[in-house]
Amino acid sequence: MKKALITGANKSIGFEAARLLLQQGYYVYLGSRDPENGHQAVAQLHAEGLTQVEPVQLDVADPASVQAARAAIGQQTDVLDVLINNAGINGGMPQSALTSEISQFQRVFDTNFFGVIAVTQAFLDLLRQSPAPRIVNVSSAQGSLTLHSDPVHGYKYYNHKAAVYHSSKSALNMYTINLAYELRDTPFKVNAVDPGFVATDFNGHRGTGTVQEAGARVVKYALLDAHGPTGKFVSEEYNPATGEIPW
Repeated sequence: MKKALITGANKSIGFEAARLLLQQGYYVYLGSRDPENGHQAVAQLHAEGLTQVEPVQLDVADPASVQAARAAIGQQTDVLDVLINNAGINGGMPQSALTSEISQFQRVFDTNFFGVIAVTQAFLDLLRQSPAPRIVNVSSAQGSLTLHSDPVHGYKYYNHKAAVYHSSKSALNMYTINLAYELRDTPFKVNAVDPGFVATDFNGHRGTGTVQEAGARVVKYALLDAHGPTGKFVSEEYNPATGEIPW
């Protein structure tokens, strides 16, 4: 049975991704910062008949929590096939390049950027044992430097600038490029995936897409075969034809 770890999986997109992977026959380690929320999420999946899942306390911004999760999962398995780095925060509004405090940037980067690095590096040895390891970094089209620097070609969120959150996702995108490059001669597939503007707690349910659509977009890149892409930035909301969007 293939095994997957999803961070921030107790609700919304991460939870839906867990459900979809369970339906595909995966065993899922459901990462949750709050243990009680994780147990509640697992109980809901059990009630749906999806039982090959367990909660793992995992605060990606806390190095001790990351190492404890690695130790706990390592006691149960020698291999991990999928890592979905889903946990993220928006950092609150407003966000200004001129006035947002360094502490606001640091708090968001601790989760959205440094947390991804910490989790990826902690579990890389288990992923290397898989014959077809997949890493999905949940990003955002809002992290595209190209789209956010071009007022001419009609990116619909061009005027929605959020200096803190967008910067964290741009950094994550560059990390994804470097990670995919360093793993280019291996079976790994590493991609940055924008789930779309989805109605969740993350944005006060202002999004226009559904959690089901978003989860499917993320899981698609967790299930890539040997011919699938790596080192790509994809947003099926922005580019339904091929998915690929500019960095």
